[in-house]
Amino acid sequence: MEKVLVTPRSYGKGHPELFEMLEKAGLEVVRNDTGGILTKEQMMEKIADCAGVIVGVDPMDADVLAAASNLRAIAKYGVGVDNIDLDAAKARNIKVSRTVGANSEAVADYAMALMLALSRKVLPIDKKCRVGDWSKISTIDVSRKTVGIFGLGAIGKNVAKRCQGFSMRVLAYDVYWDAEYAKNNDIAYAEPETIFREADFISLHLPLLPETRNFVGKEQIGWMKPTAILVNTARGGLIDDDALLDALAEGRIYGAGLDAFSQEPPKDERWYQLDNVVLGSHCAASTAGATENMGRMATENLLRDLGKL
Repeated sequence: MEKVLVTPRSYGKGHPELFEMLEKAGLEVVRNDTGGILTKEQMMEKIADCAGVIVGVDPMDADVLAAASNLRAIAKYGVGVDNIDLDAAKARNIKVSRTVGANSEAVADYAMALMLALSRKVLPIDKKCRVGDWSKISTIDVSRKTVGIFGLGAIGKNVAKRCQGFSMRVLAYDVYWDAEYAKNNDIAYAEPETIFREADFISLHLPLLPETRNFVGKEQIGWMKPTAILVNTARGGLIDDDALLDALAEGRIYGAGLDAFSQEPPKDERWYQLDNVVLGSHCAASTAGATENMGRMATENLLRDLGKL
């Protein structure tokens, strides 16, 4: 009986039939029993005898692939494949699939929630109220402000729709610009520097590639307004963590909402001491609907690529 490894912690949560689909196809399921993201060493151990894997953000580099001599298919539980060595997979003829569109609504909702929470200081106000401090706290507006979206794919487009519900002006940048969609949906193309300088809110929806690593660095943060809010529901490596921490600590930007970090969880204690940052545990896609969609799509992708459908 062939084995498949399933690493995402939310896979099958509330939907045990997903595991049953794998088992009915004659596959033995190896589960992530650690309660967290698997380390490289844990991946190498668990994937050694597997023909397939449904993987989240756990490492799938060349060493992990080399440890999996029987591997024929990788089903990404999500869309970002920066944790997968695609060249090594291609050299081995290992099929790689993604769950494109399965979580775009959920992630867009979360990005919007971060914008609202930060601009209106929802968490600091709540914290004060809980200790009996009902003093007024002044915040900033969302409606009729400018949002800059980096990455106008499925998630970025959904963020734009939500922002337009707040009568926001939408600027966007994408290497592969969908001019027709942008024109039909009142989205204006802008170069990155223009977005950093003009946007009141900046939302990142880019893949993590060599050319996008530290996309938001000291220089870009320096261009931002002191009232600007940065939101990242994509990949942690897009931001220079130290540069952002310094800016937040010094009040050079208004705030940041982060659901992804270069290291998860982040070790720098400053993240946990600032009140102008909202931290997320890479959970933007973790809704009942999105996890079911991703789980079902990833399962079907894996079964297809293993020749079990």
